[in-house]
Amino acid sequence: MNTPEVTRRHRQVQLVVTIVYLGIPLVFLGAVLWISSGVTPFNWQAGLLPLAMLVLGWFLRSRHRYKPQRWAGVGAFFGAVTGLFVAFYPIVLDVYWPAYLFLPVMWLGMVLGVGLARYAERVLLVPVVPELADTQYELFFRLRGLRLTTLTVGTESVTIQGRAMLRNRSGLNPNDLGRTYPLTAITGVHEVSLTGLERLKYPITLPIPPVGTAGPAVIVQASGEDWVLPTDQAATLVQLLNRRIAAARPE
Repeated sequence: MNTPEVTRRHRQVQLVVTIVYLGIPLVFLGAVLWISSGVTPFNWQAGLLPLAMLVLGWFLRSRHRYKPQRWAGVGAFFGAVTGLFVAFYPIVLDVYWPAYLFLPVMWLGMVLGVGLARYAERVLLVPVVPELADTQYELFFRLRGLRLTTLTVGTESVTIQGRAMLRNRSGLNPNDLGRTYPLTAITGVHEVSLTGLERLKYPITLPIPPVGTAGPAVIVQASGEDWVLPTDQAATLVQLLNRRIAAARPE
């Protein structure tokens, strides 16, 4: 059962997610219609792109609303497209100077879109509380000493995922960068403390060599394998995992 704090976070987060997925396209549509109002005859075709983006945002929002790792990518794309198109579109009014600013305007739109998404992430996950296990959100943790590697705790599975780097792509199988187990396959979750001198093994191929760091970590046992996952949020992660594992297993 969600606490008042978790309920408050959920409402605030979903408001910001709605702004990212639907608000940015609506601003885009409004700007295009306003500029088009000065054109004779009225250029209604220019509204097709923002309308398509609005439909896409509606479609994606229903699928991404509980997936924080998706929000920033959509915010960057929507913001960049909006900024780029709005910079060039005044040409229909014989106003050419905004087109020379297309790069700053595009970057500004991208930064605003990503900023909104990151704000929603912070509202949801800072600080992480065990009660988030009772929500539908996919909760992700960046692992200490494993650059670009994250642990995602879903409602039915847990995934450790690395990110491919351009310099390391040759000969690297993308399937080796991630590993997913159903929560029902996890047989144990334990909190440990690392000295930083351990040589740890991971169930994925890491695009960047790990750096040993001292501090808390979580051992996840699944299908005969042990994951040792360094994270400063180990105590909370153990509680989250145990709560979701208990919810995923039939009574």
